[in-house]
Amino acid sequence: MKVIGIAASPHAGSYVNRLLKAIRSELPPGVDFEAWSRLDEIPPYTPGPAPQVVRELLSRVAGADALVLTAPEHSLLPAELEHALEWMGRADVLDGKRVAVMCASARACGAMWAQAELYKELLGAGAVALGSELVISPVCPHFDEDGRLWARDLRAQVCEMVGQLCQSHLREPVLSV
Repeated sequence: MKVIGIAASPHAGSYVNRLLKAIRSELPPGVDFEAWSRLDEIPPYTPGPAPQVVRELLSRVAGADALVLTAPEHSLLPAELEHALEWMGRADVLDGKRVAVMCASARACGAMWAQAELYKELLGAGAVALGSELVISPVCPHFDEDGRLWARDLRAQVCEMVGQLCQSHLREPVLSV
């Protein structure tokens, strides 16, 4: 299974980048994970040929089995993420794709708002959206030196989302006539 991860923050030490790293460490063996870090280079959508960075994003997402998005607490999504979602939606690379969304916030309402905005965009593009709101207080350390979540409740939420993302596709039973 191939999973692409995108953190909606250009700051390497941000909670959403750290959360993406923590998600990576919880993936089961055999899952190939790639963090795509060029979100800040995505221009607004324009008709016509897509720029090279957009073609790269579309190719990676189209070739993946699933996508993980981590977003900050803002009630409005970062412009770069909005641009990427529009390019992906117009190229139909999200249609039927499993997308796990995790929003990190110091306040529960911030995570809820960010996740609601992401769900609207993803469902409009035909994605199968799953997710969780994480309340991560900036005054309390939640990550160890290796980037893993050590807080049991937060780690349990990440593990549950990873389980949903990586579950096997169900097949219809063969009927004998």
